[in-house]
Amino acid sequence: MTDTIVSSATREVVIGFDRPFVVIGERINPTGRKLLAEEMKAGDYSRVQSDALAQVAAGAHMLDVNAGIPLADEPKMLAEVVKLVQSLTDVPLSIDSSIVAALEAGLEVYEGKALVNSVTGEEDRLETVLPLVKKHNAAVVAISNDESGISEDPDVRFAVAKKIVERAQDYGISPADVVVDPLVMPVGAINDAGVQVLKLIRRLREELRVNTTCGASNFSFGLPNRHGMNASFLSMAIGAGMTSAITNPLHEPEMHAVMGANVVMGHDPNCTRWIGKFREPVDGAEGEAPGSGRRSGRRRRRG
Repeated sequence: MTDTIVSSATREVVIGFDRPFVVIGERINPTGRKLLAEEMKAGDYSRVQSDALAQVAAGAHMLDVNAGIPLADEPKMLAEVVKLVQSLTDVPLSIDSSIVAALEAGLEVYEGKALVNSVTGEEDRLETVLPLVKKHNAAVVAISNDESGISEDPDVRFAVAKKIVERAQDYGISPADVVVDPLVMPVGAINDAGVQVLKLIRRLREELRVNTTCGASNFSFGLPNRHGMNASFLSMAIGAGMTSAITNPLHEPEMHAVMGANVVMGHDPNCTRWIGKFREPVDGAEGEAPGSGRRSGRRRRRG
């Protein structure tokens, strides 16, 4: 089965069909976070630091790093953030930008094998991002849209993904180093968005044999109890074959769903991680289960 290997200088993470699901922390991203954007633009990365450490403590296996702030020097800022985060933690990073110069700046300072986020099926994007991915021996997220935009037809999105995988091979990039984002649509706006994306995930696994990722919270956009909906989506997506997601590890419902899905899929042997996380302290003597003491095993004497 396909394994996508990414690494920092000292730690390796494998995204794969027969592996535990990989959580990529989404918090280091100023989009929609006005205070973080203002701080980063002023050169204050204290919130980046705290977000990085909190996400790793909460169970993130990788971190997505984005510095997309209007009117800022994004290449310089992204390189600084990549170096900072790598000085704080050894988890691998996803270097995230729509600006090729920023991706290049981040990759130049990165130690290890990064995940580049992202390339689309647009010709100019393919011709600029894929050579950069090859040059730095990176892996890449392939987003299933092209010049025509984002199609609601999962067959069209599959065709775009296939095109990107084939073009990557033309540049000497293995399909194992392409992680496809099938584009999760908001189910509150598109009623069959869930059915569509699950069908697409299965095809990507069975026909293209590539690993997959997504922005998981997109699914619940506009709905109440978003964490409950995201948790349900993640469980079913993992069952369909999704192997990673960019999400917020500080949200317990989603993380519990991932852990439970790992058990169901056989990726947590003997439920070791689940038990380690949720087992309640033992009462009484060490190793003695509640209710197993001598008194509970005796018959009451009749008077």
